[in-house]
Amino acid sequence: LLSIGIFVTWLLISDREAQSRQARESIAAGWGGPQTLSGPELAIPFKVSVPAAVNATGQQISQPGLIERWLVLAPLGADIATTIVPERRSRSIYEVVIYRAQNQGRATFAFPTDLGRVGVPKGALELNRAELRFGVGDARGLSGSPVVRVGGQRLQLGPGRGSSLVPTGFYAPLDLTRIDPSRFSVDFSFALRGNESIQLAPRAGDTVWKVTSAWPNPSFAGGFLPDQRSVTGKGFSANYRIGNLALGRSLLFVDQDGAGREQLATAGVSLMEPVDLYSQVDRATKYGFLFIGFTFLAYLLFDILGGVRVAAIEYLLAGAALVLFFVLLLAFAEVLGFTPAYVIAAAAIAGLNTAYSAAVLGTWRRGLVIGAILAALYAMLYILLSLEEFSLLIGSLVLFAALAGTMYATRRLDWTGQG
Repeated sequence: LLSIGIFVTWLLISDREAQSRQARESIAAGWGGPQTLSGPELAIPFKVSVPAAVNATGQQISQPGLIERWLVLAPLGADIATTIVPERRSRSIYEVVIYRAQNQGRATFAFPTDLGRVGVPKGALELNRAELRFGVGDARGLSGSPVVRVGGQRLQLGPGRGSSLVPTGFYAPLDLTRIDPSRFSVDFSFALRGNESIQLAPRAGDTVWKVTSAWPNPSFAGGFLPDQRSVTGKGFSANYRIGNLALGRSLLFVDQDGAGREQLATAGVSLMEPVDLYSQVDRATKYGFLFIGFTFLAYLLFDILGGVRVAAIEYLLAGAALVLFFVLLLAFAEVLGFTPAYVIAAAAIAGLNTAYSAAVLGTWRRGLVIGAILAALYAMLYILLSLEEFSLLIGSLVLFAALAGTMYATRRLDWTGQG
């Protein structure tokens, strides 16, 4: 019967966590989601002739003509700096961390001379229609006016076209006939809003990405980890350096209606909350059977060794209080935080069961034994939750000690004569 209560508590935790997730998503709606950056890339259109298409019977189904393709060129090097400014937003008892990210950098391009190896006819490139493309995972997060400069001249920007890795973002038309395309640099800066995480999809021959923030609890993830990082109570900084050989991609290819898009390999950082209270309450609830088992074992020993008869309903009521602990823990944790909630819930249930056990077992001394067992269990559980890596080791040792103690206490008991 009590296992049903624990199972219902698990369902309650899952439901409250889902409500919390929905509340956080609604707070962040319209602000910008997790962001992925990519680019810049240089895209140049050209036209190629295609023959007439025929079906299996030899009947012509299309006319010969010209179709447009894009030659995409990644930079030789890209040096990008991102500064993340976190901010907390709340609604009712729910809270979410959002951020503003200021990105600025420089990319250097060198125009290739061996276009034949990618199937571009000589002289087919329309250099006056080139575009610099920047990928942004959630373009709603673009704030202010991004700035893109080539040779000190600011370019006009257009929405919608992203890079070969991130299809959404913005682009800047560039007339390559007015500059020396053999080698030139692009300076850019733009502000971005988002929440939860920010990632970079590197595309250059050599990518350097520097990330700094005042957030003290970062989580570095993705296909690439930082070469250098520093995390303190005042924030973090991370430096990435990623070469094209590690990416395994060519710097030059022809994009045929998105066919050049490849699977993302990213470097990124998440702004983690220091404590996820729902996961901690869920982990605590998984030890519910341990609490019930120890308490029932103590009642059983008093019943067998002390001669105090404990009725089934009394077992059930004491166990129901133990199940209620996890509900109280969840309810208080959403408002006060996990540690204060744990202390309040543990004190309330330990006190309740101590008083009830004193009445059931006949003396306050026996009731205090139950209270001491519960206090030790709650202290042990808190240690298990705090030392996640050693929880299995500590839990197994406690179970071993409990079994050894029970065997010692009942070693002279004639079990065949009981009931």
